[in-house]
Amino acid sequence: MRSLKRGYRFYIGSFDGLSREVWVLAFITFVNRAGTMVVPFLSLYLTKDMHLTLEEVGWIMSSFGAGSVVGSWLGGKLADKFGFYDVMVGALLTSGVAFIFLQYVNGFWPFCIGIFVLLLLSDAFRPAMFVAIRAYAGPQSRTRAVTLIRLAINLGFSMGPAVGGLIIAGLGYAGLFWVDGLTCLIAMGMMLYGLPRAQAQKDNDAARSGALRSPYRDGPFLFFLLTTVLICVPFLQYFSTVPLFYSDVFGLDEFNIGLLLGMNGALIFLVEMPLIKYSEDRGSDRSRVLVVSVAFIALSFVMLNLAPHIAFLWIGMLFMTVGEMLNFPFMNRFAYDRAEQGKPGAYMALFTISWSVAHIIGHTLGLNLVDRFGYALTWYIFTGMLVLAMGMLLVLKRMVEGEKATTSASA
Repeated sequence: MRSLKRGYRFYIGSFDGLSREVWVLAFITFVNRAGTMVVPFLSLYLTKDMHLTLEEVGWIMSSFGAGSVVGSWLGGKLADKFGFYDVMVGALLTSGVAFIFLQYVNGFWPFCIGIFVLLLLSDAFRPAMFVAIRAYAGPQSRTRAVTLIRLAINLGFSMGPAVGGLIIAGLGYAGLFWVDGLTCLIAMGMMLYGLPRAQAQKDNDAARSGALRSPYRDGPFLFFLLTTVLICVPFLQYFSTVPLFYSDVFGLDEFNIGLLLGMNGALIFLVEMPLIKYSEDRGSDRSRVLVVSVAFIALSFVMLNLAPHIAFLWIGMLFMTVGEMLNFPFMNRFAYDRAEQGKPGAYMALFTISWSVAHIIGHTLGLNLVDRFGYALTWYIFTGMLVLAMGMLLVLKRMVEGEKATTSASA
């Protein structure tokens, strides 16, 4: 009983020290992501309601990714020019209206344009939100602030598809577009009420860096972005090719696949924040944590090839989740630290774009590898990609240390 109480206190204590504004951002993110119901059902909507071919659906998803890249770049640029607050409010307002109107768009090319514009508007929110976290969370709590936002995103994404299925059953696909749009507008209202603009502008000005380095000339940061893509492409297989592997090789139905994927969300909710606090309290070397995290994700793919029994699938999912929990908060923190070198919006936009690039190439690459070489070789290819990323993280550490040594010598 004492150990349970101690664990509970540590869990609650891991949230201490986060500002009210960070909590408001988390609630806004939760509402926004819980309302993202169209995306998981987009391919079904396009094939069943709009009667498009799979090839046309593929091009629409490419437009989806392209809009995300352009929107992330634009959001970062606007956040540096006008401040994060106006960009976030504008993105929520315009994407909410765009979601509602998208249901009235018919035809292949009009929908390609519509989905591109929608993602351009909605994904402008992401780099601005990262800049907001930088303004509202001090250096000592910034990693945990990112972790809280990740919890909000995971909870929102967990609820969204389940509620979306009920809406489709009751109101049809049109109901999804209305709910997606209205939740964006509700999130905007929460921001206007919970984060007054005048104070937000002061926080944004106070958090601005005096450094002028462009992220496009920041060698270690660009190398870091390439490493991020190499990590994210294998990770994203757990949301595309790995569920197919569960079904094709082990014959799991949707319910059991959902249980495996649900374990990921449950562990993140219960463990990630205390794990990050424990790592920071111990003063763990961030570069070492990142390398270990990628090793865990790589081991998860090895487990898929060593899986004579379904129990190995659960072990593989456990490895992947531990790797995810250790990796992404500290990857975000590295991006924040580099953003001290110049305009934070530009830095966080490129970091967001690296994720978008991984989404654009990751799912298609995985499916094509499985189709051509089968699951076993595909998992080894992704394991090799992750091992390469581990080596690149070590090189990145040397690059940053060499940069610090050069700066100290010149000073």
